[in-house]
Formats: sequence, structure tokens, C-alpha cells
Amino acid sequence: MRFINTLREGDTIRSIYLCKTKRSAETRNRKPYDNLTLQDKTGTLDGKVWDPNSGGIADYDEMDFIEVFGEVVSYNNNLQLNIKQLRKPFEDEYNAADYMPTSEKNVEGMYNELISYVKQIENKYLRQLAEYYFIQNEVFVKVFKTHSAAKSVHHSFSGGLLEHTLSIMKLCEYYANTYPLLSRDLLYSAALFHDIGKTKELSSFPENDYTDEGQLLGHIVMGVEMISDGVRMIEGFPEKIANELKHCVIAHHGELEFGSPKKPAIPEAVALHYADATDAKMQTLAEIFKDKNSDEWLGFNKLFDSNLRKSSL
Repeated sequence: MRFINTLREGDTIRSIYLCKTKRSAETRNRKPYDNLTLQDKTGTLDGKVWDPNSGGIADYDEMDFIEVFGEVVSYNNNLQLNIKQLRKPFEDEYNAADYMPTSEKNVEGMYNELISYVKQIENKYLRQLAEYYFIQNEVFVKVFKTHSAAKSVHHSFSGGLLEHTLSIMKLCEYYANTYPLLSRDLLYSAALFHDIGKTKELSSFPENDYTDEGQLLGHIVMGVEMISDGVRMIEGFPEKIANELKHCVIAHHGELEFGSPKKPAIPEAVALHYADATDAKMQTLAEIFKDKNSDEWLGFNKLFDSNLRKSSL
């Protein structure tokens, strides 16, 4: 097969991909076409079936594995595949593991590093809560290790939630070492728990899409509910500490318009917000610039409100 990250403008390919999304549309001349998102473990690619009623295009649905034949072209500085032929392959023609984008870092190594931070939490209640989820709950740990942190934009790959959480923890470690007013125990716990609701907001791969519960409640609300469930399991857990931890999770998006019900009101919540925003944006840049040349302007990016390119060094 041809992995998506190896494709270049002008390539003519025949390969199998996961049809992550399928949307029917019409051209300005009211001619029907299909707009696809193709996926393998290296990324995603826009696909266009300009003549879906052609004899060379078999019936297919979203989340099907499909073999496509077509030409790779560039449109608005992004690659897309113009698909001329399409069929559904037999199961023995592909390996499903090739179609799940995966962290480039070692999952077990990241998990062990994260647990080393759990062991640094001295407050017995926060330590018990962290151990309840991240060590004792084998079902949760298994899901957490393989989950993504987003449907798209950043860390949208298997292991992405773990990778993102560990990065946040490392930034919070710097903050705690630099600014003595911060409670290391509360900040580390907030970093651990800030996105645990993603394990319920998003489905597992290969779908990696919003669940019904995720659409209705969102990961912040679900994360707070999970914290409350854990707190109830620990006798004598101080209500004030529980509320401060929940506040950090509730406020970690920083602004009401970005989905946080409350703005940060304690120092640890402020620190967590900036750590989360920093890692999310830097990872987004890393994914935008992957396989791009340093002198290549990429055009206006809505998220950063700027035209972007790599630095020359």
C-alpha cells in the first residue's frame, strides 16, 4: 500500500484506505460528487469522487475500507486524491492496524513516566484518587493509553491522550518548580484529570468520533463527573480540595467562549490553562508543518489567524 504521508502531487496510485467520512455534494453545475476523508496510520487525505455513478465506482459507505485508484493533486496547498475507480476489498487484503494513526512515541514508556508523577503527589486524598484511576482501574488505563485527545486538530491519534497529558504534566512541573505559590499536588492532579472525559466524549479507533454522550455533555462535564465518582470512593475526601480540582478541570479552556463553564480563579487553574493551550497549539503546528519545506508558505490558517511557514533554521 501507499501510506498517505508518502504521497506527492502527480502520483497515480492504487491503494486501500479507511473511508473516515463521506459527504455527498453538488458542483456549481449541480453535478453530484462525493467528498471523502481517507485515513491510514500516517494521517488523512481529502478524496473526491467526481462521478459517483460511474461503473468504476462500487457502492460503499462511511467507515468502509475501500481500494481507490486515482491521481494525487494539489488544491489550496493541500493534497487531495481524485478517485477514478473504487471498490470494497476483501478482509484478507488489508491489515486494520495500518489504518489507525498512532503516537510515534512508546506508549508504555509514556505511561510509566506519567505514573512517576503520580507517585510524587503527597496529599493522600489526591494520591488515592490518581491511583484509583491511573493504576488500579485496568479498564480505564487500557482505554486511556490508546485513546486520542481530539477528533482532529491535535493529538488525534491512538496514544494521543496519553501523549498530551504527559506533555501537560511536564509543563506543569516547570511551573511548579518556578512559581512557589503553586500547589504541586493540586497542579499535578489537575494535569492528570483535565482531559479524562475524552475517554467518553470520543469513541475508540477507527471511528474516533463524538459519542452521543459526548455531543450532549462534552468532556469537561464528563471529566468532572468521573472525578466525583472517584472522590465518593475515598473516605473523608475534603470537599474543598475536590472542588478546587474540579474547578481546574472546568476552567482549563480558559474562556467561556472556548467551552469552559468558569474562567480560572485559582493559580493552579491558570497554570493548567496555559499548559494545555501551549501543548495543543505547538502540537497543531507540528502536525501542520510535518513534511513541509521551510520556505513554503502554507496560506492563511484560521486557528492561528495568520499565514504560516516554518522557520529557516
